[in-house]
Amino acid sequence: MRLVAFIGPSGTGKSHRASWVAHENGLDYIIDDGLLIHENGIVAGKSAKKASSKINSIRVALFTEEEHREEVKKAIRKHKPKGILILGTSDKMVEKIAETLELGSFEKKIRIEDVASPYEIQEARNTRLKQGKHVIPVPAVQLKKQFSGYFLDPLQLFRRKGKGEFQKIGEKSVVRPTFSYYGNYTISDYAIYQVVSYIITSMPEMEKVTRFRTSNSPDGLYIDMDVIMVFGYNLIEAIRTAQKTIVRELDRFAGFNVNSLNINVKTLVLRKTT
Repeated sequence: MRLVAFIGPSGTGKSHRASWVAHENGLDYIIDDGLLIHENGIVAGKSAKKASSKINSIRVALFTEEEHREEVKKAIRKHKPKGILILGTSDKMVEKIAETLELGSFEKKIRIEDVASPYEIQEARNTRLKQGKHVIPVPAVQLKKQFSGYFLDPLQLFRRKGKGEFQKIGEKSVVRPTFSYYGNYTISDYAIYQVVSYIITSMPEMEKVTRFRTSNSPDGLYIDMDVIMVFGYNLIEAIRTAQKTIVRELDRFAGFNVNSLNINVKTLVLRKTT
């Protein structure tokens, strides 16, 4: 089975172009926002646009729920696609989806910049930011049980067959998910620090965090921190445990995708203070 990624930041027009990109690359299935799609219809999964919050929509898109994940894996085994186009906002996201669904490695990765002009990408961004519009590459009738929010405009897709002749190749739905009209939310760097600091101070091997810096980019968190450790423990094992725990808890806390987590041990203490 061929596997191709289609990557671009949120709101740049990936779902709008998904059917065309899949067709041009000879792929018969699409994975987009938690759905397995074939020939303009939903085969399995559930739409991330049904989620009540943006955080929950990310969890759906990454197939974190076992029942959702197994339903899509079962459908893929049953239908045996020739090829699947996986949509995602970053390399790490599409690779996570492929790993979670046990689909193997990518034949190639296509960027939104490869198929859309800077002007088209900016227009798509403006539509997302100002109007909260999202595109799902299936007809509205397919989404009645899959969606929470407002249905807006349907989009008919045609392909030119000859002079003055067009063939309809599908339909897309333009929607406004519930979470897009709840307003924006922010999670401060200090809130992230509090979670990390609690994890570190709870470990018997660690004393405290002495320096903490984080950068929250569209594709995930980048964290760099200094800690004081307690003498007598294996330094490497303790750091690995801290990294795994922090990544897991930040995902559970707010759906954060941690891209990089550097922990620098600056000094040691003989015993942990109480």
